Amino acid sequence: MLPLIIGIAGGTGCGKTTVAKKIVLGIKGKKAIIIPQDAYYKDLSHLALKERKKFNFDHPAAFDNELLLNHLNNLIQGKPISMPVYSFQDYTRKKEVKKVKPADVIILEGILVLEEESIREMLNIKIYVDTDSDERFIRRLIRDTRERGRSLSSVVEQYLNRVKPMFLQFVEPSKRYADIIIPQGGLNRVAIDIITSTINARLNQFGVF
Repeated sequence: MLPLIIGIAGGTGCGKTTVAKKIVLGIKGKKAIIIPQDAYYKDLSHLALKERKKFNFDHPAAFDNELLLNHLNNLIQGKPISMPVYSFQDYTRKKEVKKVKPADVIILEGILVLEEESIREMLNIKIYVDTDSDERFIRRLIRDTRERGRSLSSVVEQYLNRVKPMFLQFVEPSKRYADIIIPQGGLNRVAIDIITSTINARLNQFGVF
């Protein structure tokens, strides 16, 4: 039986991970896993740290989609994967990997999940989390300074020169591919309840999508 694959996209700090976690908590009687697109940033270990910091991580070319697609296909076939672990402090992959077992529901979340056609075609449900840009920037600023060791000035510089332009060029236009648009991110309890109820009903009725 094939698993249900859900894609959750949206701009930085919009609440994608929160939505994904709440959907997982709402799924009854089935195993669900979350695959972060961030784990599939290309390996930049061959570059000096100074050069890695200049890399545009918000452009579609920043992701190793070949590996991601290979891993999704393995999970669909019931095979475990060795998912990369990305270091936001070192701007590249860590040497260790994370073993991930197949599941009934696979949630892929990331800024450009809906932008890449080959990934989009694998999704049973496509979700876009739509949150006000000011709120998204504040969330990113807090996260990057507290959790990723970034300075205030570096976060602002990256946001203005790379994050915002890439959002306007690639992320926001991908909204048109969404089956469901969730305003207010993880705070939208009604939307998340409707999504999880629909998923549970279909899983209970057919076992899988």
